[in-house]
Amino acid sequence: MQPEAYDFWLLDLDGTIVDTEWAYTREVFDAVGEQLGYAFSDREARALWHGLLGSRDAYLEDLGFEPVEFWETFHAVEDPQERAEATYLHEDAAFVADLDVPVGVVTHSQPFLADPVMANLDIADWFDTVVTCSSELGWKPDPTPVQVAMDDLGVDPQSARGVMAGDADTDVGAAWNAGLDAIHVERHGACERGKCVLGDYRVSDFSELFSRSASD
Repeated sequence: MQPEAYDFWLLDLDGTIVDTEWAYTREVFDAVGEQLGYAFSDREARALWHGLLGSRDAYLEDLGFEPVEFWETFHAVEDPQERAEATYLHEDAAFVADLDVPVGVVTHSQPFLADPVMANLDIADWFDTVVTCSSELGWKPDPTPVQVAMDDLGVDPQSARGVMAGDADTDVGAAWNAGLDAIHVERHGACERGKCVLGDYRVSDFSELFSRSASD
């Protein structure tokens, strides 16, 4: 597959285009745990940060937390600028800058966190729209945020071929629910996730996807 095979692209942000240094993630969960009276293990922190075990809220409930209280504490602890400075661009995602078609982001990361990250990495102009999921709009795999992004881009999956790429099963679900092809970028491995995530394309990074198509 070549990037130009699609008339438009949608992508997840965290874990797909960018990622955060582990030291920062660990620091945040230590601070949250101190306020909530709980010591998060490395595995629990990674699972919640990356959504490795499916619904974060369901996992929080399994751990004995009320999700709203947890997320209020979590967002109060995070410093947007510190997070931006601890976030790096995945090298294999650099192709997005060269896409000559409409491109959008559909992310669970809230604007007060996503905006400084994109500004710090100088990638905001890569995207024609950025849609943030919310309780009102819906969370992936709900297709509504994807449909909003397509409306913003002025594209229709009935007449234009589109694809959505992400590192989570919810990204794949949102893509399929909205009638798009799905690329799953497995940044962590099925063992850590506890399952394999299906997709129209399954790769460990984008360069694998494009080098594979070039050799076909």
